[in-house]
Amino acid sequence: MRIKGVIFDMDGLMLDTEKLLMKFWIMSANEFGFDMKKEHVLGIRSLAAKYAVPKLQGIFGESFDYFAIRKRRIELMNQYIKENGVEKKPGLDKLLKYLKANEYKIAVATATDEPRTEMYLKSVNVLDYFDVMVCGPMVENGKPAPDIYLKACELLNLEPSECIALEDSPNGILSAYRAGCKPIMIPDLSQPDKETSQILFKKLDSLDMVIDVLEKI
Repeated sequence: MRIKGVIFDMDGLMLDTEKLLMKFWIMSANEFGFDMKKEHVLGIRSLAAKYAVPKLQGIFGESFDYFAIRKRRIELMNQYIKENGVEKKPGLDKLLKYLKANEYKIAVATATDEPRTEMYLKSVNVLDYFDVMVCGPMVENGKPAPDIYLKACELLNLEPSECIALEDSPNGILSAYRAGCKPIMIPDLSQPDKETSQILFKKLDSLDMVIDVLEKI
């Protein structure tokens, strides 16, 4: 079946924000007295709160107040971005221009809420490329459940099998795979593990390499 749509994750895929999430999750947790490490943050990338809460409380105990710590993390990160801006990942502009020129439908499927998603994408001048935006709070079950990709496909009026999903995290890849999309991983902070590798359609080094994949399908 011909590919008609491309669905993008945001953090770590389009925007170089995962390193900021890493920094400010750890900083916020430390403020609350928890010794959060890099591996703990990697484990919750793109993970919905309903899954992240028991995971982190299993590590740090029930006194780990996920929502309070996350709220502080957002404050710290927003302040940093306000002062320093956010960086685009290499190849993003080239890929988006190609997709528009070739009449692909384009969506965002991100765990981030709608106001921050709009703010971030507008700040790097790519918001107007997207036909559809699906954010975490808009679906009942976040990643790694398939809901967010199913919703994006529904709004694009496409079958999941007609869509490529671009992700940088295992939880995102699993979500796209479960929805029936073709998952392509462009790793950011970590390479795919064995389980993730088995469900990938492709693994690429940069966003603009997606163009070559689309031209060969």
